[in-house]
Amino acid sequence: MIINKKENHDVRELNHGRRVLDFLKFGFVAFVISMLLVVASFVVIFVKGFNLGQDFTGGTTVELTVTKNVNLDDIRNSLRDAGYHEPIVQYYGSSKDIIIRLPSAKQEDNTSSAIDNALGTKISNLIHKDIDADAQIKRIEFVGPTVGAELAQDGILAICAALVCILIYIAFRFEWRFGTGAVVALAHDVVITAGYLSLFQRELDLTIIAAMLSIIGYSLNDTIVVFDRIRENFRKIRRAEPYDVINISLTQTLHRTLMTSGTTLVVVIILYIFGGSMLKGFSETLGVGIVLGTISSIYVAAYMSLKLGVKREHFMPPKIEAEGADQPSILR
Repeated sequence: MIINKKENHDVRELNHGRRVLDFLKFGFVAFVISMLLVVASFVVIFVKGFNLGQDFTGGTTVELTVTKNVNLDDIRNSLRDAGYHEPIVQYYGSSKDIIIRLPSAKQEDNTSSAIDNALGTKISNLIHKDIDADAQIKRIEFVGPTVGAELAQDGILAICAALVCILIYIAFRFEWRFGTGAVVALAHDVVITAGYLSLFQRELDLTIIAAMLSIIGYSLNDTIVVFDRIRENFRKIRRAEPYDVINISLTQTLHRTLMTSGTTLVVVIILYIFGGSMLKGFSETLGVGIVLGTISSIYVAAYMSLKLGVKREHFMPPKIEAEGADQPSILR
């Protein structure tokens, strides 16, 4: 990258003698690839749709604790023989804590209490008879189809509201070009993550919605750190081009970005391995979002802000002239 010779000394001081990396050299290619992935994600979502979990489709969840190690296939076969189609049986927490999900039987929401009691008795008798006579039913919960549809709508509205509020916040905190770049980057992360879930037909439940909102928060934090450094360097480096200032800022924040993303990914991987089936979807979604958020902060948010024409003048305080400053002085 080429920087004005007069600015070389200032640049070395600001970057503590390290070499400035030319991130934006591949900005156009990376931005085009990102936008193609967004389009591909929309196509995948339209063609394959989502594998909606019980939180959105309705159904019954039963949690139980057994006193001995049991085979999950035995529980599935017992439920199928009893007339319960497509039961989902998983461990959660430990090998003796089991969760059973049964799809909705199209019951009305206002009969959920009676359904809970009747189904709880049936499941309890079935488990005691075929699996473990000392098994204990800890919880049984019914979610009706109407409630599931409302949860899906509320989840989508929560994500859209978060994006709008972030646009307003960054536009006031920084500058509208930064606000636009940040929101496009956040939407990029959410859409591609949703496309990933649709492509591999991961079960979509409320924990996935929580992961999506976490991705927005994580990516926003990374983007704000980059934007704050860009704004600071625009004020410090007076004669450098915006292209150079953004590259310097990205280089300065690279170490922090790698440390933050790396440590967060380590935690997410540990959750995925040891967190059990209940946290697999959450940790997998969050891991994909962290990688996308790190990339989009550079090649979507920062690059798009550059193309929208961000420059030093946008961050300088307006000059206020004293009253009468333009009048000729009178000598006494």
